[in-house]
Amino acid sequence: MFVVVALFFIWGGLTSLNDILIPKLKGMFSLSYTEAMLTQFAFFTSYFIVSLPAGNLIARVGYLKGIVIGLGTMALGCLLFIPASGSATYSTFLLALFVLAGGITVLQVAANPLIANMGSAATASSRLTLAQAFNSLGTTIFPPIGGAIILGTMAKVDPAGLPEAERTAFLARESAVIGNAYLLIAAILILLAAYFWWRRDQMSTSRESRISYSGSFSLLKQPRLGGGVAAIFLYVGAEVSIGSMLINYLAQDNILGVTEQAAAGLIALYWGGAMLGRFIGAAVLRLLSPGLVLAAFCIGAASLAAISGLSSGVFAGYALLAVGLMNSIMFPTIFSLGLEGLGDRTPQGSGLLCMGIVGGAFIPLLVGAVADSSTLSMALAVPISCYLLIAIFGWSARNVAR
Repeated sequence: MFVVVALFFIWGGLTSLNDILIPKLKGMFSLSYTEAMLTQFAFFTSYFIVSLPAGNLIARVGYLKGIVIGLGTMALGCLLFIPASGSATYSTFLLALFVLAGGITVLQVAANPLIANMGSAATASSRLTLAQAFNSLGTTIFPPIGGAIILGTMAKVDPAGLPEAERTAFLARESAVIGNAYLLIAAILILLAAYFWWRRDQMSTSRESRISYSGSFSLLKQPRLGGGVAAIFLYVGAEVSIGSMLINYLAQDNILGVTEQAAAGLIALYWGGAMLGRFIGAAVLRLLSPGLVLAAFCIGAASLAAISGLSSGVFAGYALLAVGLMNSIMFPTIFSLGLEGLGDRTPQGSGLLCMGIVGGAFIPLLVGAVADSSTLSMALAVPISCYLLIAIFGWSARNVAR
């Protein structure tokens, strides 16, 4: 369990770095909000494509080798930032993010059901919430460090207005910062993969029988799993959308009016709230119905986002940051509720639930389009709607599935 929980920390931190890349790439390539959100589209589309094949892969090679393959793929994605930096082309950065997310997907498909099944089904939500707390620890630590490294050198200049030679030099300089940061991350991931491979015979894992996915989608007819996939889609989309817009949102003169680097540091409060809420939620979910707790937290998130969008100044900024606390128990609770009652078909259900993470690709694009046509405050209407729909799922899943 300790080894699996450590992986939650790693992929959480790497996913949160997307929130740092968005304002960086937006400034470098003079992107609109919709174009900038393509970073999340590239990243989370990988979940949709890779999830089911990842489940089949893990069934064939075992959990530990699956972890090694996932870490290796993540390292490859990080290394692709080097040629992306050399070309200084937006599309190459998107390709690197897609590959990186593919590796993270392999880890997710294995780790979430593994934690959920390490004990009583009645406390699965509690265990997964505790593991996700360490995921949030990664998302809390990485953004301030990434902001200092990646955004710290960001020049206050619009590259679109520079002469061609100066613009080329500007893009090369700013791209190199990103490439060097991900090169260091790749080195760490390779060392971790080597360590897990070395310890492969000392870690207790069980190899599943080969899974056939020909009938996987028929599982969506089960209301609990089908609703869970939809709720994961909406939750990840809402969480990613808010995290992606936070730096630009907080930097507005009518909100906090801080620099982008300072705003990157404040993101730690958003993800830190999720971490704190998950540690608390791990205990609360042992006492109360997970479905009811989920519904209550969703209403809280929607209320805070609405308060932020309808106000301004410090109050608006910190109200939106507080949504992180409400997000805390949502993913692990939805995931465990979706898997209830699947028995031997749990791995297939896990793959389908992970496919729902593709919401992080599409919903941020919608948020970006609304922001471009109106304001960032108006764009909050999209995640608010998502939270209210998830609350309905939580209420419907308040009783244990049979």
